[in-house]
Amino acid sequence: MICVSLAGKKADEIFSILERPDVEMAEIRLDTCPLDAEEIEDLFALVDKPLIATCRVTEECPAAEAEARMLTAIKAGAAYVDIDMDAPAMMSKRLRREARECGSLLIRSFHDYEGTDSAPALAAIAEKCSHLGADIIKIVTTARSEADVNKVLSLYDHIPPQDLVAFCMSPEGEVSEAATASRISCLAKGAPFTYAALSEEEATAPGQMTLEQMRSKVYGANESLGSPTIEVCSSKSVAQRAIIIAAIADGTSHLYNYTPCADSEAAISAAEALGAKVERNGSTLTIEGSRHIRRPEKINTGESGFLARMIIPLLAALDGKPFTIEGEKTLLTRPLPGSAEMLAAFGLEISGEKIPMTVSGRLKAGEVSIDGKYGSQLVSGLISALPLLPQTSEVRLVNPKSIPYIFMTLDILRRFGVSVGCDMEGGEEFAQTQDWNLCEAITFRIKGERGYKAADIDLEADWSAAANFLVAGSIFGEAHIAGLDTKSLQADLAILDILPMAGACISQEEESGIVNVAKGPLRGFELDASHCPDLVPILSLLAAFCQGTTKISGVARLAGKESDRVSVIIEFLRKMGVKCSTRPDKLIIEGRSLTCRLLTGTLLKGGSFESHGDHRIAMALRIAALGADSPVEIEDEACTAKSFPAFGQTFNTFAK
Repeated sequence: MICVSLAGKKADEIFSILERPDVEMAEIRLDTCPLDAEEIEDLFALVDKPLIATCRVTEECPAAEAEARMLTAIKAGAAYVDIDMDAPAMMSKRLRREARECGSLLIRSFHDYEGTDSAPALAAIAEKCSHLGADIIKIVTTARSEADVNKVLSLYDHIPPQDLVAFCMSPEGEVSEAATASRISCLAKGAPFTYAALSEEEATAPGQMTLEQMRSKVYGANESLGSPTIEVCSSKSVAQRAIIIAAIADGTSHLYNYTPCADSEAAISAAEALGAKVERNGSTLTIEGSRHIRRPEKINTGESGFLARMIIPLLAALDGKPFTIEGEKTLLTRPLPGSAEMLAAFGLEISGEKIPMTVSGRLKAGEVSIDGKYGSQLVSGLISALPLLPQTSEVRLVNPKSIPYIFMTLDILRRFGVSVGCDMEGGEEFAQTQDWNLCEAITFRIKGERGYKAADIDLEADWSAAANFLVAGSIFGEAHIAGLDTKSLQADLAILDILPMAGACISQEEESGIVNVAKGPLRGFELDASHCPDLVPILSLLAAFCQGTTKISGVARLAGKESDRVSVIIEFLRKMGVKCSTRPDKLIIEGRSLTCRLLTGTLLKGGSFESHGDHRIAMALRIAALGADSPVEIEDEACTAKSFPAFGQTFNTFAK
């Protein structure tokens, strides 16, 4: 990315500059900008773009003042804090500690305004910066020859490029052109950012290009994405649960903000098969439920694996007569692993692990321990059905996966009048952090003879759908999405934590609630996706544009989705020219930043790609087209209708 250095500017001037669409990142020279503490706080708290707080110790700005200014910026949310390698030790220590606590990345910088030392000396300086706590090492020297430039750039041969910003300054002379070019060469080698000036008169170092000059050389005709505010569909995960529970509830329920998709429409058909009456009025569903469920001999769950797993325990709670679950398209080829073992613990027997599937026996209450390694969907079905039985049940789920989906189910049940007791277990670290990845078991206490009561529910916008556009904005420019609930229990709300981990900037407007994302210097990250598996396709694309190595674990269960997702992801990434591999339950992707790809001619390769009938793969491929060197054609892009029929139209609005 291109970082504009701003020196000697007043607060209103800085805010005005940062509103410009061509300014994607800025360094605020707090030692020269006449800003008071309140202005510094406002600047770093309110601006969505990545900002570097820099304050050199000078006669005009002594160490105590520099430290105070930097601490204010860090606490307000500075993305980066730049501390000179030779800054006072105690000041550096305090700033380093505060940066760690507040999540600011630490730049330790070295500047040589006289010349360029030997290659071993430069390597030693880089090592010292690292020992001083640098997340990013910055080395800038004055080049007297092209050999000096080459020595500085050779640092990228030994230091991960996402951790290094190294280039040369030069006074006027024969070498100035090579030194100036090094400011762009570092991006081509994978540096997270480089520096430019607003104008020649405002350059903060010899040989600094203007923003206009640098943008022309880096981006050429590739303009940053500046999208309008968009809205996404309602969550099918919430809608399906609410539709089915409303169908068996006593009374008439209203579900507001409903947007149709294939999976939710399948839930409506299933609700009607259970005896409910469903009416539509615009975006409102009116569902007249019945506590006396009609048990059909056959019920079709469309292409929805969740719906199949939700319906099985509900029907089995009625009587012991056999019934058949039918489906369509990819559901007919997808196994439902672990279902036989889990259902057997409740007295049920199934004819196989694929749809169509015949279920025999009657659901039994009791104290049962089950393994959750195959996911949460059948668990959601069981805890929805067990309250209908006369007896009380206690279910201990060990090795739980996709925990947020379970809590989404519990929340829907609560809103329809049934509360389920829940205790989570884990070690000391889990007790302190409540990190779901550290949860070892969950015990549910389910009282019997509990009937559901009608409810009125506003269906939430879908974080799974929104994640595609948030990732696009974080790579290619920006995104603005209205209608999202940041207090949602949806699993894919995790995107709000993942994008900043990768280097993007996320914020929410207080009054409108619009969620904004702006691109930042993206770097490889590590993630356990056990509890947000639907994000993996779009996160794989994000990783392709993150400089360095990304490791996504918890992916083994993706083989049972609409496609064998990990295999399909590997297939399309490799075809696009991205180096990637798999390990047991782990996906590893070697990424390059957008600027690196632009400068080295390594944008993703276009061509014809198969979605394998998987809606999330199709969406990820369409977003990938924004970073491809030629058109991307997607076989069966219409499969996005499974969760988001208006995806294509929304994408066209977003990317216009």
